[in-house]
Amino acid sequence: MNIYQLIHLDERSVTPKYLQLANSLVGAVERGKIGNEYPLPSINDLSYELDISRDTAEKAYRYLKQLGIIGSVPGKGYFISKTDFRQRIKVFLLFNKLSAHKKIIYDAFAGRLGEMAAIDFYIYNNDFSLFKKLLQSRKEEYTHYVIIPHFLEGGEHAVDILDEIQTGHLVLLDKLIPNTGRRFGAVYENFEKDIYNALTEALPRLGKYHTLKIIFPSDTYFPGDILKGFHTFCQQYAFNHTVVGSIAGEIIREGEVYINLMEDDLVTLLEKIQATNLEVGRNIGIISYNETPWKRFILNGITTISTDFRKMGEMAAEMVMDNAYAMREVPFTLTLRPSL
Repeated sequence: MNIYQLIHLDERSVTPKYLQLANSLVGAVERGKIGNEYPLPSINDLSYELDISRDTAEKAYRYLKQLGIIGSVPGKGYFISKTDFRQRIKVFLLFNKLSAHKKIIYDAFAGRLGEMAAIDFYIYNNDFSLFKKLLQSRKEEYTHYVIIPHFLEGGEHAVDILDEIQTGHLVLLDKLIPNTGRRFGAVYENFEKDIYNALTEALPRLGKYHTLKIIFPSDTYFPGDILKGFHTFCQQYAFNHTVVGSIAGEIIREGEVYINLMEDDLVTLLEKIQATNLEVGRNIGIISYNETPWKRFILNGITTISTDFRKMGEMAAEMVMDNAYAMREVPFTLTLRPSL
């Protein structure tokens, strides 16, 4: 048996190569392709044959030694030392993008699952064509598919691709997809309700402003349910309100509150405000989606409305471990700071 035929490294995967290498060897053991005492290639040979760094090869072997799957003898090399090991969970993890918030989800998800799971992690950059290609070209039989379904366009066909997955347990993250023909679990945001409740909680501070504006580009992947909740709140509490398609051409005026979803738009907004004599938190307000550490410090603190991303990752991992088909909403929090 040529050991290199059993090792699969996917350049498209975000999973670190050392884990891809380790997971390939674990899979080969599980399938009975290599047995107890099977001699493994040297680190130099792995590095050369797989075109990876020595550090990557060493890290893979070190990880497998920690699991007790391989052993080593000085001067003789590495070998399989345990064959009754089973990673009963194999996850195809597919995110729409990689950001600070998505990293929090991934770290919480992977950390909660720990060594009991092998995770193949992919990013499709909100591109439906790449989403389709990644799912349809999968070669492994996964026990679980965990997917964040956000698209710039073409998302109406996502349900067809998901319905093609005949095996494994499907868990949707962050957003639901209606009308899927297969059973699935979900850990999701209730976008319409969340923004409505957050703005209602902020009402005492919003009262000193007359207009609410939400920056919502036409090409955003954020769901339109956010706008529904925004409009409902503004109508109920008699606020003038506007949807701003592009902050670049916006004229900043006193008495307005801006709600931004994208980090780039927040930077542009701050630059525009800096060019005026308006004071943030006194005669112009800012509410930003998604809590990040630096928002605690900019302008003495920017008010945020945010999903608990760590909780989302942990809830998804628990759903995977329990093989649950529940529908679980993620907590959504308003954090008031001087920008409002």
